[in-house]
Amino acid sequence: MASKSPSVEIEVDDRVVRLTNPDRVYFPESGATKLDLVEYYLAVGPGIVNALFERPCMLHRFPKGLAGEKVHQKRLPAGAPPWVETVRLYFPRWGRTADELCVTELASVIWAVQMSTVEFHPWNSRRPDTELPDEWRIDLDPGPLCDFDTVRRVAHVAHEVLDELGAVGYPKTSGSKGMHVYVRIKPEHGFKDVRRAALAFAREVERRSPDVTTTWWKKDRDPHQLFVDYNQNARDHTIAAAYSVRGLPDARVSTPIRWDEVDDVDPRDLTMFTVPARFAELGDLHADIDDHPFDIAPLLDWAERDEAQGSEPPADPDD
Repeated sequence: MASKSPSVEIEVDDRVVRLTNPDRVYFPESGATKLDLVEYYLAVGPGIVNALFERPCMLHRFPKGLAGEKVHQKRLPAGAPPWVETVRLYFPRWGRTADELCVTELASVIWAVQMSTVEFHPWNSRRPDTELPDEWRIDLDPGPLCDFDTVRRVAHVAHEVLDELGAVGYPKTSGSKGMHVYVRIKPEHGFKDVRRAALAFAREVERRSPDVTTTWWKKDRDPHQLFVDYNQNARDHTIAAAYSVRGLPDARVSTPIRWDEVDDVDPRDLTMFTVPARFAELGDLHADIDDHPFDIAPLLDWAERDEAQGSEPPADPDD
């Protein structure tokens, strides 16, 4: 009889997660294994739980590591222990529901890694009312010929506009080529209004920076410009959470940074190998985001102004 695959037991608070195939290589470039990935998420535990807490979460799974197929999974993988929590979502386009992972404790994150999850992509709303976002996401998405110095410049412009609005922005690297800024908002508006507000903000940044475009169709954009992707605030659109590892060969992490780090940060330096020490030193830079909710009413006023002057309303992300 063939021997069983090796496994180890991981203690997470008062839970035990059985990790199968701990030596499976997930990142061939470095040789980092499934167990290495678990140890990373344990090291940044409070940060990743804060980023995911009570949010529906889509999982980007790599059952054979990065060398194999990538699976985008909405529904909770089969075989979850009873303590792993979920939230039921309805998808009108397909007329179906899905029970998605809803993290309330670190053990759920580690169990998801056991199920081959590398990236965590949460909604910008929470389980008490998934139709009312409480997070406005500013996605600074560089075009193919746009360098990271441009991302830095635009981040400062975005920060300037946020300051004028009285909104507290929490920046992070995207874990790829761009940067994100999160703003906690009052959960009083639906996705369409939050997206309208996000577009109004993006247009204001565009007015102040020649490096920025809000043109929806990629074919119509200057590849040297940066797209402020307001549609990341649409329903069921998700981006990598703070502290999520990305499925890239160098195992980059979408890492919270301070505003005074924007000019010097290099996303290539922030990986699953370097971020734990940074986290141990600085803690979770997004820890107090819930303490600074912003009312998007001024942005909705901007949206009405822009639309009255002939600007198009937000593009439908499903078109």
